[in-house]
Amino acid sequence: MLKIAIISLIGVLFLLLYVSFRFGILAWWDGQSRKKRLKASHSNRWSADLSHQWTRLSKPHRHISDLMLALGWRMKPQGFVICSLAMGSLGIAAGILVFQSFRSVVILICVLGCLPYLLLRMSLINRQMATRLEFLPAVEMFYQSYLITGCRHIRIALQKTVEERRLPGEVQAVFEQLYRNLSVKGDDEGSLRRFSLSFGSMWSDYFGSILKVALEEGNNVSDNLKELISDMRKAQLANQVERHRLLEIRLANFAPIMFLALFVGVNFRLNPEGSYQYYILDSGGRGMLLNAVVLLFGSLMMGLYLSRREI
Repeated sequence: MLKIAIISLIGVLFLLLYVSFRFGILAWWDGQSRKKRLKASHSNRWSADLSHQWTRLSKPHRHISDLMLALGWRMKPQGFVICSLAMGSLGIAAGILVFQSFRSVVILICVLGCLPYLLLRMSLINRQMATRLEFLPAVEMFYQSYLITGCRHIRIALQKTVEERRLPGEVQAVFEQLYRNLSVKGDDEGSLRRFSLSFGSMWSDYFGSILKVALEEGNNVSDNLKELISDMRKAQLANQVERHRLLEIRLANFAPIMFLALFVGVNFRLNPEGSYQYYILDSGGRGMLLNAVVLLFGSLMMGLYLSRREI
């Protein structure tokens, strides 16, 4: 058991060193490329081959990539997977050294391995909650810019909306990201998909579909935007109610963590020696804490599922 724990720790250290070295090399390479040319830098052949291998898993790769790009994270999907594997290896070491049972090893692998994805999803939901009520004013401003520019070009209307800088902070960042992606990258569909994901509502999906039609076919979509704004105004009260439900779900998710911390803290405060003997030294106490962690993790996952359904 001890040998397996040592091997797991060595594996974690190796993965961390690999990630640090790789991202350091990539950062240096990007800096050198910016100095040499103004256009987008091309990755080296090894990175391209590795990316090609990762894209064979097209759906998971695109899903993770969309989530991170929607949040503005600079980490690539490969680095995210390596981070998850490192956390899983850390779970192996913790299960062997601390709990010393196969069951605890399996539980900690699942919990720690899924933790980066859980944090990624929770960060996205936080952004969606922050931008939910501000999406209607943003669409209204874009509609005004679209009319002012003569209903001819979506990118010009986006540029005008972004340059006025009258949007709220989170919404401003999302629209700036969309404008940059549509101006620089050639994947308009992916840019609009990540834009809709940043807001996470059916209205953002409709708005993205309207922009997609305007970009691909060059049609005048002023009537569609006007109809969308009218429907959003009618549903504004329902959006506020749904946002309050999301807040209730988040409170219900984090309440068990607070109660567990309070319970353990009170026990250590009233009886430090007995609590140390039971929670740290006794295998039954450690098993109880592990079960509590599993239940808390399940509560967070359930809250994440309910939040996605509400959004």
